[in-house]
Amino acid sequence: MDFVALGIQVVLLIVGFVLLIKGSDFFVDGSSSIASLLKIPTLIVGLTIVAFGTSAPEAAVSITSSLTGNNALAVSNVIGSNLFNILLIIGICALLKELELEKKVLNTDLPFLVIVTLIASAFILISWNITRIEGIILVLILIGYVIYLIYSTKKSEASQEVEKPKMGLPRSIIYIVGGIAAIVIGADLVVDSASYIAIACGMSETLVGLTIVAMGTSLPELVTSLTALRKGETELIIGNVIGSNIFNILFVLGASAAISPIAVNQNMLFDVVLMIFVTILCFIFAKTQDKYDKKEGVILVALYVIYMAFAILRN
Repeated sequence: MDFVALGIQVVLLIVGFVLLIKGSDFFVDGSSSIASLLKIPTLIVGLTIVAFGTSAPEAAVSITSSLTGNNALAVSNVIGSNLFNILLIIGICALLKELELEKKVLNTDLPFLVIVTLIASAFILISWNITRIEGIILVLILIGYVIYLIYSTKKSEASQEVEKPKMGLPRSIIYIVGGIAAIVIGADLVVDSASYIAIACGMSETLVGLTIVAMGTSLPELVTSLTALRKGETELIIGNVIGSNIFNILFVLGASAAISPIAVNQNMLFDVVLMIFVTILCFIFAKTQDKYDKKEGVILVALYVIYMAFAILRN
């Protein structure tokens, strides 16, 4: 094994993650400012731009993987990120502070996440292949979801609140363009470096996607959630996780399959079933007492630790 080359690839992987995270920050800030300049309500910005922005690393990595033929990385990245978001982000936040849930989350967003998880899982399990048509269907469901969000939000009083722009139009455009460039370059570095490390260490692309890449691309969601927890904005944590998971399935997986049909490794049966299980478990915990408490936080974090140990041993 060439340790010098491996070390260089690890450094490039870290640089890629930094570019992904900072790029998504710049993209969200620039997009939010333009939305404010155009008088688009704060709530709509949060439900769409911020949710998409924190999922941008997953999208960039998975779409880049799809374009370069590394489709195993695209699927495992989405599944790994969704498991990370539910088990670790909600789990850690619930351990630190009880998370109260709003009626909209309980009655609309969580049920919708369960439904799209089941749809995507069915596409995978029926033929172990996500076709181009199935990818387009997922993207169309996302478009319908965003239209519904905008329509329902405009009917509420909260939609009247518009944030003050953080910056002017020229600077906003620079932030958006710079953010997208950083995301694209970062994604390319992460995919290439992760694939090299996987081969050099005898790891499968699937394992790398479920662990290293999934954790790295989920850092924006983790940072956003911990910041929201510190500021006492617990509803933002749940919205961030649910929104990101919905975008991961419908846009990231959908767009990747629409570009290039994805052949899914049958060894991922356990991972797909676990994603369904934890999503439904998250819904049951929520409906039982309208909140996530410390006991549920312990269960979720413990499940993630056990899953990571299993994924590594399985390899």
